[in-house]
Amino acid sequence: MKLIVGLGNPGSKYEGHRHNIGFMAVDEIHRRHSGFQPWRARFQGQVSEGRLGNEKVLLLKPSTYMNESGRAVGEAARFYKIDPEDIVVLYDELDLPPAKFRMKKGGGHGGHNGLRSLTAHIGADYRRLRLGIGHPGDKKLVSNYVLGDFAKSDRDWLEPLLLNIADHADLLAEGKDSQFANKLTLALAPEKAQRTDQGGTPRKDKGGTQKPKGQSHIRQARQKKPVDLPKSGPMAEMLKKLLGGK
Repeated sequence: MKLIVGLGNPGSKYEGHRHNIGFMAVDEIHRRHSGFQPWRARFQGQVSEGRLGNEKVLLLKPSTYMNESGRAVGEAARFYKIDPEDIVVLYDELDLPPAKFRMKKGGGHGGHNGLRSLTAHIGADYRRLRLGIGHPGDKKLVSNYVLGDFAKSDRDWLEPLLLNIADHADLLAEGKDSQFANKLTLALAPEKAQRTDQGGTPRKDKGGTQKPKGQSHIRQARQKKPVDLPKSGPMAEMLKKLLGGK
């Protein structure tokens, strides 16, 4: 059994809050995969059992409010004897821009009260899917920001993000975090995925020089040579796209 947890606060009052993006992502997984049972109350939360790929999965949305999320997760993990490495937690991340994400295993709580509670109940070695919501720019504004609704304009990035998380959730269940991150990056920003690793940072060779993922030194050298492009016509447009010309 694998456990996928979305963090948030229960009730319609909090439904559209930025702090509830974890709930939103797990709800989308539930909607997109027909094999899951209807939500029911258990383990101090709302749960649904089903399958993702070849894995049996329990989806969990704690009903304990964010600051006590660990109580629900700990209870479910103990009942099913689920190890922390088989638990994936989806939650909001202030330190990432909107629409960005990061996969991570273990680490600190970074001031996030939901993670603080989780670590107290199950240790720190669970896997995390950090979902960027951006930062208001001032610590004094953080509380109202995270407990405020997403703006209508956020739909442009929020809906594709949630949809693609759900579509590739089988990779999360199977523990294929790197593949999941690559699939998600390619779906959301294909041009960036081709030149970055899963963390969004340009890869470097041993000498510290940045190079696109998967390209050899020979190919890099070839790319540095001046290229005479046709001035006009279909071939010119195609080459401009391939070689980054303007």
